[in-house]
Amino acid sequence: MRALITVSLALNIAVLVPVCYGLLTRAGWADAAYGPDTPARGILLSVYLAILLGSAALLLKPIPAMVAALLAVQIVYKLTTPFTVGSISNPVVLSNLGIAAVHALTLATIWREIKP
Repeated sequence: MRALITVSLALNIAVLVPVCYGLLTRAGWADAAYGPDTPARGILLSVYLAILLGSAALLLKPIPAMVAALLAVQIVYKLTTPFTVGSISNPVVLSNLGIAAVHALTLATIWREIKP
């Protein structure tokens, strides 16, 4: 369980550091992937920063129940992106689905090991 928790949290950090940096600096690839700089994109950046900071904190002190809560929320939002974006071919949607699969494995392992 500990190894999968580390993998999921490290994956969040590895993905979100460059994504947040790109959104903050208004990189061209961020415009192509996330659309033009708008208030909605700023809100998305806030959500990403919260996930990034939560992942970093939980990597330092992994509390399985807290990791499970973070990953569960991420899985739901990542699995709904094809519907909210209206496409499965968008690169952000595709990466979300791949990351959701990793997080689902971690979440299943946590639930299996901490169930009463």
